[in-house]
Amino acid sequence: MSPTTSAPSRTVRIGSRKSQLALVQTHWVQEQLQKHFPQHTFEVHTMSTQGDIILDVALAKIGDKGLFTKELETGMINNETDFAVHSLKDLPTNLPEGLILGCVTERENPADALVVHSKHKDKQLDTLPEGSVIGTSSLRRLAQLRHHFPHFEFKDIRGNLNTRLAKLDEGGYDAIILAVAGLERLGMGDRIHQIIPAEISLHAVGQGALGIECRAGDTEIMEVIKALEHSETAQRCYAERAFLRELEGGCQVPIGVNTKIENGQLTLTGMVSSLDGKRFVKDSVSGAAETAEMLGIDLAHRLRQQGASAILEEIFVEVQRGS
Repeated sequence: MSPTTSAPSRTVRIGSRKSQLALVQTHWVQEQLQKHFPQHTFEVHTMSTQGDIILDVALAKIGDKGLFTKELETGMINNETDFAVHSLKDLPTNLPEGLILGCVTERENPADALVVHSKHKDKQLDTLPEGSVIGTSSLRRLAQLRHHFPHFEFKDIRGNLNTRLAKLDEGGYDAIILAVAGLERLGMGDRIHQIIPAEISLHAVGQGALGIECRAGDTEIMEVIKALEHSETAQRCYAERAFLRELEGGCQVPIGVNTKIENGQLTLTGMVSSLDGKRFVKDSVSGAAETAEMLGIDLAHRLRQQGASAILEEIFVEVQRGS
């Protein structure tokens, strides 16, 4: 979309978390939109979410979906902000009434990254010694790594990227698993020791993309944010989100995906795993990219028929018990 100068000027208020990564992402959106709409003023309004405040409890045990989005959504509903910038993987697939996912930006590399302590700089994931302590706060990463590497020990790790890297460097872990996109956006790409292949770790739904959430029916704001829409990324992420929504999964459930579009055909791969990684179902579907959401729904039904329903029911019971 070319810069638009005919519309009257206004101040547009952008909601963002206060974390370093969130602000880097939000300021990128702010700068891009300022180029497209020089007549407007774009202001960033920051706030802390429940997920930012509670750092001494594993994500899966905090319980509520929307850990990193609820406060931002309240700001939009109360007309304190006009839209919010999220890491799309943090945005629940069912949004509050009156709010919509208005834009999906071009995706960075959605893969997971292995980051190692300096003593293991000559190792890869498959050559780390037995008993190595691997840090992750993601049940998705944990379940897949347990499935492929049952000889490792796994330990929860919370905090922003700098905090997690400091805990690794201080010797509390042999390695930690982080998102490639987050490290690269913060200029820490040199800490990526190995990009973990999809055959070992399917990524989170929406990982690597930014999602811009706004009020439904706010046509002026929707027109503004659509300037940053990346159609191929959006189709891939709509397929992934439909898959997750149909499975009724969230951060408490080990669900991973991978998508690609070639010659107008979208291929979606998805998996559901038990928490211990011992029960694992995985499959793929392909079809026209324009049918992205139907492909996601189709794959969810396939996995349910292959045993995903029983796995998800067991996980729900375990989480309810506080395991």
